[in-house]
Amino acid sequence: MNLAELYYFLSEKMFKRNKNEKFVFNAQTLKYEKAVVSFGSRLLRVLGFIIASLVFSLIISSIAYMFIDSPKERILRSELNGLKQQYNVLDNEVSRLNDVLEGLHYRDNSIYRVIFESEPISNDEWQAGSGGVNKYKNLEKYDNSELMIDISKRVDKLKKQMTIQSASYDNITELVKGKEQMLASIPSIQPVSNKDLNRVASGFGVRIDPVYKVPKFHAGLDFTAPTGTEIYATGDGVVELVEFNYGGYGNQVIINHGYGYRTRYGHMSRFAVRKGQKIKRGEKVGFVGSTGKSTGPHLHYEVLKDDNPINPIYFFYNDLNDAMFAKIIEQTKNAGQTLD
Repeated sequence: MNLAELYYFLSEKMFKRNKNEKFVFNAQTLKYEKAVVSFGSRLLRVLGFIIASLVFSLIISSIAYMFIDSPKERILRSELNGLKQQYNVLDNEVSRLNDVLEGLHYRDNSIYRVIFESEPISNDEWQAGSGGVNKYKNLEKYDNSELMIDISKRVDKLKKQMTIQSASYDNITELVKGKEQMLASIPSIQPVSNKDLNRVASGFGVRIDPVYKVPKFHAGLDFTAPTGTEIYATGDGVVELVEFNYGGYGNQVIINHGYGYRTRYGHMSRFAVRKGQKIKRGEKVGFVGSTGKSTGPHLHYEVLKDDNPINPIYFFYNDLNDAMFAKIIEQTKNAGQTLD
């Protein structure tokens, strides 16, 4: 170790005693000299520390804002979820009411007004909206304005259609006077006792054929019931056909009610009428069975107007109140397999 190195070693030991001071070695003088930090450098260091702290705090706050809800936000989110659930309930209820009202409108236009030879309600009048464009402008300021405007439009449309339908029924009431014989002839009750509506197995429309397993148009309603259950005429008329058959409709009866209406009763086990017999609404036609192309005991029931099949549920107005009618509409939407 030379003299310079020894001096450096001894100087370093001496100057380490004061840890609050910093020294630098001067190679020219071979001495440690006290390091002098300028005010500007100290200010820059303080500012750098402050800026770094602010940036770090900003980053932490941003992350917390993005991923962590405040108590107020959690309350608002909970309220929003509750409103969405209420909207879904209201949406389903409006859809159900719309289905019932459409059914009433169909009865009015396709049955009542046809019977009484009255002009039907035009589709343009029935589908017309309610109110102008600015009617819902006050709802646009809300976050969920689209949902609120949509449900408001649908409710307003329902209210308008209900007003139209109510006025139409008032008109029909006047037309009913003096039409007793016609009304007695039109099918208007269920062909089997089915107050609880649990026996409607398949509805009107395209359904799966139980034998061939392919979609096929089903022209009536299937009422499941034990073999031997009584079947009733749904309107006054004359028995047009009493047929024993091992295929198709099986043992069937067709009643001509006049005014273009016929009803068909298929897959019967026994008959209670004969061809040419006059029959009154509610009188016995025969008994439920499983004859013909059938996979179980049931009655296949059809209503035909001018030889065209019509959905029979619209002819149960003597048997069903509004709630029961809504229930049977929902039940007959079943697009599954028929029994024949």
